[in-house]
Amino acid sequence: MSTTSPPTVVKLGGSTLHAMADAWWDDLAGHGRDHPLILVHGWSKPLKRLKPEYARPSAILRDRYGNQSRWTTPEVIADIKTVSAGLAEQVIGLLARRGITTERLIGGDGLVRAGEGERWWWRGKELVELENLVGPIVGVDPGLLKNLQPGHCHLITPLARNAAGQEVNTDGDRAAAAIAAATSATSLTLVTDVAHLLIDGRPVRRITAEAAAEFRDQGATGGMRKKLRAAGEALAGGVQRVVIGSALVTEMLAERSGTVITPA
Repeated sequence: MSTTSPPTVVKLGGSTLHAMADAWWDDLAGHGRDHPLILVHGWSKPLKRLKPEYARPSAILRDRYGNQSRWTTPEVIADIKTVSAGLAEQVIGLLARRGITTERLIGGDGLVRAGEGERWWWRGKELVELENLVGPIVGVDPGLLKNLQPGHCHLITPLARNAAGQEVNTDGDRAAAAIAAATSATSLTLVTDVAHLLIDGRPVRRITAEAAAEFRDQGATGGMRKKLRAAGEALAGGVQRVVIGSALVTEMLAERSGTVITPA
């Protein structure tokens, strides 16, 4: 891993990637001319467009902790890679037109390691034992990110590989958190379709990791629950702050928009 300064790590949700205006990409590229970029992308919306069955409630499982997970089979892995290839082509083109070179890495090609996955899952109201190709992230090899330099972006598809050699699905937010910690990033920016974390209907500008974890376990649901878990993992790994929001990356890094989560 070669770098002149800590990278800027951004997770761009699959539900938002196609919705980002030219101004958002202009801003990211402008920032990237002076800072190494790592962009971790999601794929949820494109995957649902590919096959309607992926949008059905039966496609989503819950583990014993209440965390949602896509029921992932080898066919789903193949479809994730299909839609991700299209997304990568789009992102590479958007950044190239703005003077940023991009190389794509698939996490399962040695970058991200996964541990043993759960065997028992809630499918609706039924607890069933099944093979679900997902796994918790247990390690990242930052040595594969060989060109962390200003003007260059590493685009990461957040799959992983487990000890059995299987390619598995992972949560993109938590993958971004692990990558940020492994590359000594000072900030992690989670770009989503909401402007702030909301507690009791009110936007939160700043919150500690402890308070965020308490809300995560008591009131957060769906995607925000995962983002708050990822934020906690990033901060525990040495990242100094996590910003969640929907604005320009530079606005979020300047703490003029979004919710800032800090260790204390």
